[in-house]
Amino acid sequence: MSYEVPDLSAIHEFLLCETPDAWVQAALAEPELMLVDHANCEKKAAGTALNLMFRYLDNFELLNKMSRLAREELRHFEQVIAIMKKRGIQYPHISASRYAAGLRDQVRKVEPGRLVDTLICGAIIEARSCERFARIAPHLDDELQKFYLSLLKSEARHFRDYLALAQKAADEDIGPRVQALLEVERGLVQSGDGDFRFHSGVPGTA
Repeated sequence: MSYEVPDLSAIHEFLLCETPDAWVQAALAEPELMLVDHANCEKKAAGTALNLMFRYLDNFELLNKMSRLAREELRHFEQVIAIMKKRGIQYPHISASRYAAGLRDQVRKVEPGRLVDTLICGAIIEARSCERFARIAPHLDDELQKFYLSLLKSEARHFRDYLALAQKAADEDIGPRVQALLEVERGLVQSGDGDFRFHSGVPGTA
């Protein structure tokens, strides 16, 4: 089975930086840890979508998009743990990276800003995930390469859905707010991190 790599130009134009080479090298050095944290990321992505569904009952477009997204993220989670089981990889508890928390620390407390920022953060996380899947895939074994390339289309769609929902939820152009949060994201990606995680900055340099 082969997968056509989708056009990711919108993702690369959106993000303010590429994943550093040092992250790629750390991922290749710790492939089991990468899969464990990838599984955690898929669970958290599903959880974020479900939380939005419980919080914003009056937004039917959001409810539909997040329901679909949660199902897809849980399916990805099932695929990751199937690979882990096949390879004899245990699933230990590990600490979360500071990446998502660093973004969500910026979320405003008052609506509609809270919803808008949460959705923008969702778009940024999905875009970075997509960029990292594409970045690491060429260096992986055939099974993981095919799996990661198969995720690109859905991750890119999730990015677009989050961004479109954010604009519809806002009472003004979200462009400046997107740029402000992307600046924070660039700092998280390019700065040092003590531990390698799927969304960590430069590992081993904190």
